Amino acid sequence: MKKRCVRNCTVYPQGCPNMGQPWMVLRAAALLLVTRQTIALSDIFEEGKSDKEILDNLLKATRYDKRLLPPIQGTLTVNISVLLLSLASPDESSLKYEVEFLLQQQWYDPRLRYSNQSRYEYLNAIHHNNDIWLPDTYFIMHGDFKHPLIPMHFALRIYRNGSVNYLMRRHLILSCQGSLNIFPFDDPVCSFSMESISYEVNTIEYVWKNDEDVLRKSTSLKTLNAYLIDNKTIECPVKSSWRGNYSCLEVDLTFTRDRSFYFTTVFIPGIILVTSSFITFWLEWNAVPARVMIGVTTMLNFFTTSNGFRSTLPVVSNLTAMNVWDGVCMCFIYASLLEFVCVNYVGRKRPLHNVVYTPGENPVIQRLPAVLNRIGIILASPLGDRKRGSRITNEMVSCTTCGPSPCTHTANNSCPSESCLLQVRKKEPPHPIRVAKTIDVIARITFPSAFAVFLIFFFYHYKSYSKLQDD
Repeated sequence: MKKRCVRNCTVYPQGCPNMGQPWMVLRAAALLLVTRQTIALSDIFEEGKSDKEILDNLLKATRYDKRLLPPIQGTLTVNISVLLLSLASPDESSLKYEVEFLLQQQWYDPRLRYSNQSRYEYLNAIHHNNDIWLPDTYFIMHGDFKHPLIPMHFALRIYRNGSVNYLMRRHLILSCQGSLNIFPFDDPVCSFSMESISYEVNTIEYVWKNDEDVLRKSTSLKTLNAYLIDNKTIECPVKSSWRGNYSCLEVDLTFTRDRSFYFTTVFIPGIILVTSSFITFWLEWNAVPARVMIGVTTMLNFFTTSNGFRSTLPVVSNLTAMNVWDGVCMCFIYASLLEFVCVNYVGRKRPLHNVVYTPGENPVIQRLPAVLNRIGIILASPLGDRKRGSRITNEMVSCTTCGPSPCTHTANNSCPSESCLLQVRKKEPPHPIRVAKTIDVIARITFPSAFAVFLIFFFYHYKSYSKLQDD
């Protein structure tokens, strides 16, 4: 029986011509291999294939290496987008705050394109994340991750054109640098940055998706936290790049403190305690139990309140607004207690010349007519009568040898008789009780006035300073 040969759709009954040439064999083998690969590739994108089977074929070690960057010309662009889920205000004791967000990264990898014959718009590659090249993004200035990255915390999708969408849910404890010198009137700006750890900017470039300048926020964020007032997305400043020329993106979160909390727990109780210590000025100078109880009680209560609140604040070496508040308030309370000690000491002194004090007299009202009389005499005297270096004496004197009855007149006038003996009546020293009451009257005006001036200066100064820091 004769052998027939079929070549290029032609039948040769006497056998194949040039059967011994080896290149013809290689050509046939190559055609067979290409045909099998074409059938295999078209077969994996058929309607009945699952996304796992498609990914298994796309990620074979013979055609895909996760250690290599996507083969594109120029710089690989990674689009970044952040969605805030929850946010906690910065903790004053640790200077840390918690933020939970979704981080979306998108890039293009031509090795992961697949045919339109598949029924999937995208492939769910969540279980193939260890076999796919991913950007080496890490967070700068973070304290700790609240939860580990597990499969339920990320999503990985591959689209037909080869674009990859990598979504992560992160819960971070971040460090915040606030202006503690004006605490609690500061508006701290807390930041965190994302940067590539191994690829420089000429290899991988991070950009904000759609050039967004603010973060997207969840609808429930307003009810979870009331302290965030502003946020912005920028590129990291050049001066903050300490490792080299790496692409970096930064998120700035501006917080404001709930000042009503500090007013209700610190400032208003402090004002009440300080003004309560001023009540002693309206009590009698010899009401020792009442005045001692008010002074000591207000001081102890203020110490307890300030120490309990100060224990939650960070220990810093610089002077803060809270230190100024505590120091001045304690000085006012202590000064009111010292004023009582002085009044009690002066009032108990033994009076000189056996001066008798009439109870119920008002020292200020009693001395007012004499002061006004002296002022009127000085104003009524002509300016020409006043000689430089001379002193006018308006003290009353008595003449004992002026005739049948003694006469009284001023000391600068002479007696009618030359033999008149002038006896100058000296001023009697005030009674110690009058001095004590006078000190109380002065304290009733000076202490509240000084404390009111301090309150106006304190709140105006630190409020204006906080606005200056924001600008």
